[in-house]
Amino acid sequence: MMSYAAGLGTGLSLIVAIGAQNAFVLKQGLVRHHIFWVCLFCALSDALLILLGVNGMAAISSAAPLLVEGMRWAGAAFLIWYGARSFRAAWQGGGSLRPEGQGASLVRTLGLVAALTWLNPHVWLDTVVLVGAISAQWPQPAVFGAGAMTGSFLFFFSLGYGARLLAPVFARPRAWQVLEILVGIVMWTIALKLVAD
Repeated sequence: MMSYAAGLGTGLSLIVAIGAQNAFVLKQGLVRHHIFWVCLFCALSDALLILLGVNGMAAISSAAPLLVEGMRWAGAAFLIWYGARSFRAAWQGGGSLRPEGQGASLVRTLGLVAALTWLNPHVWLDTVVLVGAISAQWPQPAVFGAGAMTGSFLFFFSLGYGARLLAPVFARPRAWQVLEILVGIVMWTIALKLVAD
């Protein structure tokens, strides 16, 4: 039970920081578009990466630095593109920022969240490397990993569906413009950090 609680706490503390993936889930929750599938995809992706970490993937990634380097540059390029897209949406304003303007197909939406998840080295660092390394310090690493996975499910579904509480604020087009600008800043900041590291 101690290993599970420690894993839950560790998972929640690592995932709660605002990042590209979380900003996307928040936005999808606000527009109420494919939110269940976005939350499920993010939580299952985290669960898979945590499973890899707990089962020793951290050692493999340290043995293949070129893989990590390629992920870093691909992730930075994607974040720059996504940030530019958010800035353009903020500039255009109007209908493209209202919920009814967010009509991307499920496949396209999941493609975006997949890129934000799997091309983001910070996601790999948090789930595979950090959770994997910390789990090895507990007597039941698999139970620790299960706790961390539970934390991911709790966080993503709370963020996605909890965003509805902010819906009255985002009834105004200006609020959507501010959100798009903030998302763009987050994306470009993370990209800059990836390139600078």
